[in-house]
Amino acid sequence: MDVENEKCWQKSKKDSWRTTLLLAYQSLGVVYGDLSTSPLYVYRSTFAEDIQHSETNEEIFGVLSFVFWTLTLVPLCKYVFIVLRADDNGEGGTFALYSSICRHAKVSLLPNRQVADESLSTYKLEQLPDREYNSKVRMLLEKYKFLHTALLILVLLGTCMVIGDGVLTPVISVFSAVSGLELSMSKGHHEYAMIPITCFILVCLFALQHYGTHRVGFFFAPIVLVWLICISGLGLYNIIHWNPQVYQALSPYYMLKFFKKTKKQGWMSLGGILLCITGSEAMFADLGHFSYAAIQIAFTFLVYPALILAYMGQAAYLSKNHQNVDHISYYVSVPESLRWPVLVIAILASVVGSQAIISGTFSIINQSQSLGCFPRVKVVHTSDKIHGQIYIPEINWILMILCIAVTIGFRDIKHMGNASGLAVMAVMLVTTCLTSLVIILCWHKPPIIALCFLLFFGSIELLYFSASLVKFLEGAWLPILLALFLVTVMFVWHYATIKKYEYDLHNKVSLEWLLALGPTLGICRVPGIGLVFTDLTSGIPANFSRFVTNLPAFHRVLVFVCVKSVPVPFVPPAERYLVGRVGPASLRAYRCIVRYGYRDVHQDVDSFESDLVKRLADFIHYDWCRSQTSTDRGTDDHPSASERSSGEHRLAVVGNIDFTRSLVFEVDESMQQESVSCGFQTVESIGDIIEMSTPKERRVRFAIDDPEDPSEVQLRQELEDLMAAQQSGTAFILGHSHVKAKQGSSVFKRIAVNFGYNFLRRNCRGPDVVLKVPPASLLEVGMVYVV
Repeated sequence: MDVENEKCWQKSKKDSWRTTLLLAYQSLGVVYGDLSTSPLYVYRSTFAEDIQHSETNEEIFGVLSFVFWTLTLVPLCKYVFIVLRADDNGEGGTFALYSSICRHAKVSLLPNRQVADESLSTYKLEQLPDREYNSKVRMLLEKYKFLHTALLILVLLGTCMVIGDGVLTPVISVFSAVSGLELSMSKGHHEYAMIPITCFILVCLFALQHYGTHRVGFFFAPIVLVWLICISGLGLYNIIHWNPQVYQALSPYYMLKFFKKTKKQGWMSLGGILLCITGSEAMFADLGHFSYAAIQIAFTFLVYPALILAYMGQAAYLSKNHQNVDHISYYVSVPESLRWPVLVIAILASVVGSQAIISGTFSIINQSQSLGCFPRVKVVHTSDKIHGQIYIPEINWILMILCIAVTIGFRDIKHMGNASGLAVMAVMLVTTCLTSLVIILCWHKPPIIALCFLLFFGSIELLYFSASLVKFLEGAWLPILLALFLVTVMFVWHYATIKKYEYDLHNKVSLEWLLALGPTLGICRVPGIGLVFTDLTSGIPANFSRFVTNLPAFHRVLVFVCVKSVPVPFVPPAERYLVGRVGPASLRAYRCIVRYGYRDVHQDVDSFESDLVKRLADFIHYDWCRSQTSTDRGTDDHPSASERSSGEHRLAVVGNIDFTRSLVFEVDESMQQESVSCGFQTVESIGDIIEMSTPKERRVRFAIDDPEDPSEVQLRQELEDLMAAQQSGTAFILGHSHVKAKQGSSVFKRIAVNFGYNFLRRNCRGPDVVLKVPPASLLEVGMVYVV
């Protein structure tokens, strides 16, 4: 038996390694396309203006030493061995770090937070002893409101720089690949051919985005693999053929010699050297599609050695060929008989690298939108099988226009490199800062370790960032301008969204008002289901009271729906719905809270409507069965004091379970709705939470023998009412809001709210378009928010 168990274990381990190696191979086409094409433009950008390649070779060997140690310290040491471990349930990226911090410290500015969210299986917190120094850091962050805002702005800044990189990376990658034509064409023809060919490739690249990455992604990995083999083979050939002693330049001593000779100009040239790590952030951002081991293996054993050989080969060639000092390009080191095949592979590899950053831009904008930090845009899911494959039409065409404008406007690799370098380093600095907080708050390490991490890697990145910043007038202004514009848009949208939520929270209506509505007041109930969308998790929203005041009727089945985001990447489908009653059973009013993570795919209206009705039916089964079981046991199942005061009944997490056969054990938990305003506290509670997914505790079986039992009749009647209402049709009641700043507000606030937010609201997708609500089923209620 032991021998059989050992064989099974060995087979499982073999399959696990096989899967890991397959993921490592697939990651080449998604993660490393941008990083692997950097040899096309690093040396050219570095020697563009600030320094010159001389007979002593001190410049080229110094640059090689900088490239080697930068690749070793930043992508290998920082990302592969440290940052990749700071994942959020297997997900990476700026928002993954932010959500991890928000779960370990109360610094989130997301509205409608609930204690119940912490019971999600993906909302895991490591149960480690909270040391005194960790508590002090957490308390400091939680105490000051401006630190919450500063943290959010830092995250938004990193996000905006990623979006800016989505504009610059396709341009510099494709332009550098196409520049190989200059060796086969006259200078006059080359100048007129480069820009049109680059623009044509970019237009084709963006025009094909709506097909989805998965349609052409199957050959991405082979292209990058062939490219890596190509550059490593050429590098090895150049080392052996031109200068086998080039490995000596890997010593840090050559960096000192480089600075000693070039001084200030050498420091300014670092803006070109840093391009060797362009695309390193993709290792962390795309972590969710692969695994830590797969990305680590692919980079450590294939990408990293191939890049080092490529840079060493170029340096070896240039150290023995000084006739091309005015024209340093990757293609000059390629043997003439191989230039056309290498040119074709380089163009294909640059397209793959561009595709990866474009897809990443779509993904991060979708995450920003989910967390209420970006205006609503149309998100198209291009694959039913591959999670996260999305396409955003508006963003796609804006990126294309910006890419073509940058290509025509800059027209040379120097300005493109300066712009791209600053965006890359800004993103890395943000990641370093957020990872330092993760080390303290999430990993429970001493602050001195986080400080050492911040100072060591932060100083390296600040050195490169400063070198890019001095090139402000030579192209570096572009990512700064884009970032300032996008941060302003995102912050204004987030600020106004929060203020709208606080207005709704202040002006919500009590349950007594709803219970008082009846025939005596001229209110009638019409057939059908009314879905009232609101951001509130308790109480009656003001837009519904306005609706009933102007149109004295509402549907026979009323559901208050709150679609909210929680700081986790995914919410399991079995834990997505929180369902409860609003008022007595005879009112036929319910509350449904639908929870999504920042990487979750939101349902379309048809599947959402049918799924919601099914969850309501499951809840009705459960609620009546729970009451019957409590009666049979002789236990008291009356509402708690908090339920009676707020008028809200218990909410249940509705999962996939057969309620006609089993009843799960109850889990009581108080749910406090949290306010994001520093000016007031919310005191309303939503009672208890009842876990209804697959139970881990004991089950209570029951059977109803008497078909004429009153509770059975009432249960059947409520379900029949629900089915009849569904057949009559569903109406979606949404607020059509206009926001304006209250009197006495500052000039900045009036401009941001009255002009900025309302302009964005009018020109972006409305909630009805995002939810794909049929016009015939839409009821909009006009609301004026004075914030």
